[in-house]
Amino acid sequence: MSNDNPYSEAVFRTLKYRPEYPDHGFKTLDDAREWTRTFVDWDNHAHLHSEIQFVSPAECHEGRHIAILEKRKQVYECAKKRHPERWSKGIRNWSPHQSVALNPLKEREKQN
Repeated sequence: MSNDNPYSEAVFRTLKYRPEYPDHGFKTLDDAREWTRTFVDWDNHAHLHSEIQFVSPAECHEGRHIAILEKRKQVYECAKKRHPERWSKGIRNWSPHQSVALNPLKEREKQN
């Protein structure tokens, strides 16, 4: 993957690795548009993104991620307290990210 446009390249990689992505293309332009609409809805509302602590972009945008991540933190703390032998380190960091970048080095260079 080049770094020309990391955002679109990351989305395209996710898109083409979906199990329902058609191997032999779309029959019509309308089929392609409908598939893309469905994909974008899934990616924004159902897909849990690892870089934002496994919440959806919609949950972040609407501010719901804070309560979700706090609940996850409580669940992990309770599990560690009940079964400390299962934990060799601390719990996963469930703190909300302030910002996310696909290519932080290149973005930092642009700012300088």
